[in-house]
Amino acid sequence: MIAEIWQTYQTEPLLWIIVTVVAFLIASWINRLAGRTPLLHPVVVGLLLIIGLLKLTGTEYDTYKEGARFIHFLLGPAVVALAVPLYDNLARVRSMLLPLLVACTTGAIVAALTAIAVGVWLDLSMQTLLSLAPKSVTTPIAIGIADKIGGYPSLTAGLVLITGALGCLMSPFVCKVLRVDDPAIRGFSLGVAAHAMGTAYAFEYGALAGAFGGLAMGMTGTFTAFMLPPLIALLGL
Repeated sequence: MIAEIWQTYQTEPLLWIIVTVVAFLIASWINRLAGRTPLLHPVVVGLLLIIGLLKLTGTEYDTYKEGARFIHFLLGPAVVALAVPLYDNLARVRSMLLPLLVACTTGAIVAALTAIAVGVWLDLSMQTLLSLAPKSVTTPIAIGIADKIGGYPSLTAGLVLITGALGCLMSPFVCKVLRVDDPAIRGFSLGVAAHAMGTAYAFEYGALAGAFGGLAMGMTGTFTAFMLPPLIALLGL
């Protein structure tokens, strides 16, 4: 009976919108119970809950994607909305423009080179190396880069989530060791190293940190998209 009802309504868009929202609310609740640890980031937990439901019910991913396309559409406005706190702190951004450019450029290059170096050390395949290289930028850009340079986009998407979670987990410790208290610097470093998940985490330090996290995420993603293909060619991969 339940299986028949599910087969009837699984193609309804409203069902998957509700499933996505409920999964995120449950994931947020779990994250709060766990003391907001980045290891149980709501995005990661919510993703696992939805994957589990799809596997349990035998639902194809394309069915879910089609049903939840409205939430996917809202991703664009959500990213654009990050410009609001950034605009409120425009004077601070202007005063730090050169250091921010240097930090973004250095961070993006180091992130790609260290990922490739670790992959070579572990004797990974060429396509896996190419999938590792863009793991420090936000998912849509990382998938596009991986596809262009010959990596596995699906593997890159998973690596992006792992990178984001680890970046959020390590950030408080690194900032404490280096005695970094400025929320702008904390936010920018999170955006460079942990993309969208880092930006979301940066808002816990305040609007200023979140604004700089969003700026770093956009700058790093754009720079990596232009930098990585010629870097890969230069390395002979």
